[in-house]
Order: sequence, then C-alpha cells, then structure tokens
Amino acid sequence: MCRSIKTLRPPVLPEEATEDDIRAAALQYVRKVSGFRAPAAHNQEVFDRAVDAIAEATAELLAGLEVRGAARKAG
Repeated sequence: MCRSIKTLRPPVLPEEATEDDIRAAALQYVRKVSGFRAPAAHNQEVFDRAVDAIAEATAELLAGLEVRGAARKAG
C-alpha cells in the first residue's frame, strides 16, 4: 500500500485529524491507485471526485472509530 499515507487516528495522531490531513491522505490514495501524480485535463474531474469521495469516507470512518482505552468524544 502507499507508505506515504499516515495513520490518522489517536494515539498515532495525538489530536483529531484535520480536514487537510484527511484530504492529503485521500489524494495520496487516488494518486497511488490511478498511477497519476497529476492527471491530464481530461481526467481531472473524475480524479477530483474520487479524492472528494475518499476524503468523505475517511472522515466518516474516523468519526465512527472507537479506540480502546480512549474516551469517545460526544457529538
């Protein structure tokens, strides 16, 4: 897998992942899977949609995870 994607949950990341952290991880994933660092103009829209979808799924995942030994945040 892509080694440049870092773990975004505590305790690895001491504070909550920011929107920028999540988007950067999603971008790295899409780059790895597509094989494009920067897509051609005709692929830009689908590339950006994929990054958005993966960032949204990642945020949902992180919000729903329960880390043993850590207090769950009320929200």
